[in-house]
Amino acid sequence: MSPHLGPARFPRVSQRISAIGESVTLAVDAKAKAMRAAGESVVVFGAGEPDFPTPDYIVEAAVRACREPRFHRYSPAAGLPELREAIAEKTKRDSGFQIDPSQVLVTNGGKQAIYEAFAAILDPGDEVIVPTPYWTTYPESIALAGGVPVNVTADESTGYRVSVEQIEAARTERTKVLLFVSPNNPTGSVYTREEVETIGRWAADHGLWVVTDEIYEHLVYGSAEFHSLPVVVPEIAHRCIVINGVAKTFAMTGWRVGWMVGPTDVVKAASNLQSHTTSNVSNVAQAAALTAVSGDLSAVAEMKSAFDTRRQTIVRMLNEIDGVVCPEPEGAFYAYPSVQSLLGRDFGGVRPSTTVELAELLLDKAGVAVVPGEAFGTPGYLRLSYALGLDELTTGVSRMSEFVSGA
Repeated sequence: MSPHLGPARFPRVSQRISAIGESVTLAVDAKAKAMRAAGESVVVFGAGEPDFPTPDYIVEAAVRACREPRFHRYSPAAGLPELREAIAEKTKRDSGFQIDPSQVLVTNGGKQAIYEAFAAILDPGDEVIVPTPYWTTYPESIALAGGVPVNVTADESTGYRVSVEQIEAARTERTKVLLFVSPNNPTGSVYTREEVETIGRWAADHGLWVVTDEIYEHLVYGSAEFHSLPVVVPEIAHRCIVINGVAKTFAMTGWRVGWMVGPTDVVKAASNLQSHTTSNVSNVAQAAALTAVSGDLSAVAEMKSAFDTRRQTIVRMLNEIDGVVCPEPEGAFYAYPSVQSLLGRDFGGVRPSTTVELAELLLDKAGVAVVPGEAFGTPGYLRLSYALGLDELTTGVSRMSEFVSGA
């Protein structure tokens, strides 16, 4: 040790950041891509990313923006004024929620919107009720903002939808926020209008905030319908934050444009936070998003039709595998089967006791990348994204079937 250096007095990495778990979905995706790069055949059901390219007319809008000198400079941290206005118009068009552009904050993807929403309304120790299974980022964002996630778990018997009785049982004097997600990632569950109203009125009656993620609003199938909570229960609107973005609807995951909609004081506070962290979202990406939200939804309809075919195929094939039970998802682009009957089985001398171990086996032995339920708060399940080509999807599930049947 250098004579000028004493013993370390503090940890090298803060406890707050050390407590953050790695994104399992991105970790699975990265490992699968590395295996592919090494020449191995891998079917990836991991990251929730449409396999379609961003529509050409949106890309062309970005190309034009690159040539505009005004987009080569800083722009308002809360977003381009014309984009905020367009998002307000899009919100009214698509969900019936009428808002002012001042209630919109444009963010670097939905993840930043989620973190900033919780950071703006939570104080240390405030509790957030989190319907579970949950998307892996929610509890991490809540904890980073000083909050305490309180899980309320639903399973396949209820279509992965929690009841108002469950969330009431989880409410304490520290409860400040309810997280509400429909259509849901990872389960694909979609709440009925009656369920949305019941839960929304419960939150309003108890003076709670609601953070609702609507990024899959256009991806619902069959008889299921999307319902925006602040529209169904308008009395909650002054304590409601809506998360959305262009990633899923327009196949723009890499463009990183999301937004939050909320009361003006909360949006102003979150804008102040963003001004000291990332400043404005890339102007070129914002210009592309402006074209996306201002246009029609014909490209979305084409993707939705393909997703629906894949949805029906993957559910049928998964349910044909001995030991797998897969409810039919009504929204988003994920299947969330129970594989609890596979745990403990002998797979070539290996008996996985957790779905983490089962997912590792499927990747290493069958060349199939899935995300274990531990990432979403419910061990014993797997998440498979069906946002990939039908042929590849069929190949992947067939490999799973062959692997299980050969046990």
